[in-house]
Amino acid sequence: MSSPITLCSIAATVRAKHARRKEARPGELLAAALDLFVEKGFAATRAEEVAKRAGVSKGTLFLYFSSKEELFKAVVRENISGRYPEWNAKLEAFQGNTADLVRLFMRQWWADVGDSRVSGISKLMMSEASNFPELAAFYQQEVIDPGSALIRRILQRGIDLGEFGPIDMQYGVYTILAPMLFLATWKHSFGTCSDASTRLVPEDYINVQVETILNGLCVRPPPASSPSQNPQRKLAS
Repeated sequence: MSSPITLCSIAATVRAKHARRKEARPGELLAAALDLFVEKGFAATRAEEVAKRAGVSKGTLFLYFSSKEELFKAVVRENISGRYPEWNAKLEAFQGNTADLVRLFMRQWWADVGDSRVSGISKLMMSEASNFPELAAFYQQEVIDPGSALIRRILQRGIDLGEFGPIDMQYGVYTILAPMLFLATWKHSFGTCSDASTRLVPEDYINVQVETILNGLCVRPPPASSPSQNPQRKLAS
């Protein structure tokens, strides 16, 4: 026979649900904030809108995040900068050639960031950074600098292994970074209203960009023949 439902058991169930709800609130607030920041931008997003979308009061939001700026920083850490340990670990563990590593990382970026709402944060920062210098400095430190360092490590690996030629690292990182930023910006601007004839297919775009980066646009002259491979020299001898 099942035990009878008592007031105590009902109260315990309510408390358990409340505890689970409380634990989920930071994640719900971050998800709501990400959506609104991408939809409206940082300046136009209001704290009460974030709270309403997350299903809580404005006061509850400020129990977890002291300001809209701190909420934005938490969104960036949760969705972008928090991924760098994983990406760096993949670099350390990679055993193939560096050309394949470049292909892997550009496609991995699309899978982890580009093909998600969080890619809209890049467009937001490019348009609003000058109006919020503190957030710009934060984004530089948390996202741009570690991202550039990761790309620099990949390029340096290719140089050290004799697979890539020397490159000015200060600007060389942008050969990989720029196509990804363009794709993210396009997705959240023209990509939302372009027709089928002008729409970018992200996977195809990345494939073309990565092969162009690795091979360059110029036709390479064939290698000079060695004396043993020159038939005229053989006849003359």
